[in-house]
Amino acid sequence: MNPQDELRSLTSMFSDGDALIQRAEHCAKSLTPEPYNQLLVHDQHMTVTMEAYHQSSVDVRILDRKLDGDSYCREIVLLKSGTDEVVQFGIVRFNFQFVTEAVRDEIVGGQIPLGRVLINHNVLRHVDLGAILRITAGPKLAEHLRMPVGAETYGRLATIFCNHEPAVDLLEVSTMLAD
Repeated sequence: MNPQDELRSLTSMFSDGDALIQRAEHCAKSLTPEPYNQLLVHDQHMTVTMEAYHQSSVDVRILDRKLDGDSYCREIVLLKSGTDEVVQFGIVRFNFQFVTEAVRDEIVGGQIPLGRVLINHNVLRHVDLGAILRITAGPKLAEHLRMPVGAETYGRLATIFCNHEPAVDLLEVSTMLAD
């Protein structure tokens, strides 16, 4: 699937999807500016990368969610632990067929970021980086990331393979950062 179609597929799952992003352009990995390159251009969990960059563990706050059988979707923000400082917005689409019930229950419980749950349960996983996007914030993304409407930041589309199966589709958007 091309990046624009995947982005639409993820953002359309929620009622505020049309208000999230004014514009998104594919950005070559080699042209992604720092510090976004360091944060986004890799095949690791964003939970771990955000914690290292911001020198803080992160907490998850669920903004919206949908559970239908083995399909689970949610909009989230990651915050520096114990604060209201948002470091990332994300949309997750998870197919629970490829993980244990314990992993499913912990993810649906929403107390721990998804990446940390998979790590803690030692799920065999691989993160496949799909695309880097230069994103112009619409009103809802601006609200979630506490940035001006029309401001630019960067994000990525990725798929997490759990136990060799494509289990999770992700949109992960960094808050605006100084160069």
